[in-house]
Formats: sequence, C-alpha cells, structure tokens
Amino acid sequence: MIGLHNLRPPAGSTHLKKRRGRGMGTGLGKTAGRGSKGQKSRSGSRSKRGFEGGQMPLHRRLPKRGFTNIFKREFAIVNLEKLKSFPAGSSISPEVLLEKRIIRNVRDGVKILGNGELPHALNVAAHFFSKSAREKIARAGGKVEVLK
Repeated sequence: MIGLHNLRPPAGSTHLKKRRGRGMGTGLGKTAGRGSKGQKSRSGSRSKRGFEGGQMPLHRRLPKRGFTNIFKREFAIVNLEKLKSFPAGSSISPEVLLEKRIIRNVRDGVKILGNGELPHALNVAAHFFSKSAREKIARAGGKVEVLK
C-alpha cells in the first residue's frame, strides 16, 4: 500500500548531479568544462546584465521615444450594446455594471459610448457620456445622469 513513508519518484525521472573536476576518467576533469584560462574560468565570474564586452549595449544604441503622461485618465468604457440586456426602465450605475461584470473596475470613471442601439428606455448614471450615447439614450426615452 502506498503511503507518505514509501513514496518514490518514477524510475528514470531523477538524475544525479554531474560531479565536475573529479579526474580525467569522468570526462570533466582538469578544467571541469570551463574551457581554458581566463576570467570566465574563475569562480565568481559574472558580467552585468546587458554587458556586451565593452561594445555599446543594445539598450543604449536604440533611441528613446515617447513619454508617459502622468495626468492621463483611464476610463472604464461601456458601449450601449452592452446595456441591451437590462430590462426596460431599469437604473444603471457603475455599481450595477461592476456587479454584472460588464466592467472590472471603475478606474477614473465610467464612460458610456454610443456604439449600438437601445431598444428601450433606461436610466443611465455614469461619469462621462459621448455625444452620440446621450442622443441615443434620449431617443429611446431614457435619462442621462452625470456623476461627479
């Protein structure tokens, strides 16, 4: 019976570590697979990440481009076609959208875009609306509420 006291790895799945520098008969004697003399044959030899032997490294040869705008605002975007599934006359807010997993997080606000059509009236509350989204919601008989 198998128990924790007699578990063994399958045959052939584990190997012994190669013992280097233990005589010529092993095939890894004398230089132990490190080639001949030089910096790389010594212990503790390691060069910096990206070091190319003194040649100008690739990360310094390539030009810098662009910048990061620290004032950029990220909106959670919802198109009108995602709101079709809600029943007529229902109120939609960022909390409801999170609950229904239409958005993952609110970020800097929820923005409703006008891609798609609304077949029925909905009361939509969000931080931002596109011009076409406002028109389509109003045309369907719904209300737009801008949150702060």
